[in-house]
Amino acid sequence: MSIKELDNFKNSGDYIQSLDRGLQVIQAFSEKNHALSVTDVSKLTGLSRPVARRILLTLQHLGFAESENGIFRLTARALSLGYAYLASNNTWSMAHPFMRDFVAKTGESCSISILDGTDILYVARVSAKRIMSINLDVGSRLPAYATSMGHVLLANLPEEELEAYLDSFQYEQFTDKTITSKEELRDVLKDVHNKGWGGVDQQFEEGLRSIAVPIRDAQGKTIAAINCSVHAGRISKQMLRDEFLPVLLECSDNISQAIASANSSPHL
Repeated sequence: MSIKELDNFKNSGDYIQSLDRGLQVIQAFSEKNHALSVTDVSKLTGLSRPVARRILLTLQHLGFAESENGIFRLTARALSLGYAYLASNNTWSMAHPFMRDFVAKTGESCSISILDGTDILYVARVSAKRIMSINLDVGSRLPAYATSMGHVLLANLPEEELEAYLDSFQYEQFTDKTITSKEELRDVLKDVHNKGWGGVDQQFEEGLRSIAVPIRDAQGKTIAAINCSVHAGRISKQMLRDEFLPVLLECSDNISQAIASANSSPHL
């Protein structure tokens, strides 16, 4: 659902505000914010302290959170929310054989993400046996404007929807190479759309560069992006483009074909 569609839905009679708020509180917890007070949750979500407190206590009563001395943490039961998606959608499990083949050929990590709000959300990942400073796994979120997969996903949006995204980003400068203006990002995305792939060089984290390409459904619509991330000290931009990009494009094509074939099967 686009940002505009979500705003319109919130004004409809089908919108349940309490559910929205509850999910906001759950999503306030992260690797960085694994333990939060009522005040912390209120600041992160924009909810009032009384509302944040009631939601946290409800989550605790239902077994999704626990607390000690006024500090709340999610419990393992919260994992069931993510596993419900993975169990009900085998699209990304179909991608794993092709991703493992990519990693075997290149020796580098490979990930798939979708656009979720202003972030990319990791839905599949196969890691190379290397130590990298960035710790990512399924469920991880990164800002779309500072990542190669984000650029690919944004570049394939309809123009009106893209403009809504460009206006909604809070452009934080993670490194001295991070894009921090709407105008610059729009130009980059136009180039990505024309080329059919995107790449970032240390925009989100120093020493990390990556390339990404779209994954499409049977109608040619971009439904996800797949990337290859490398350490800048080992792999040059030219090597990433000349040697790794063709392999990544082949991997993406194989995944897209597998998805199209599965969706056309009358038995699925």
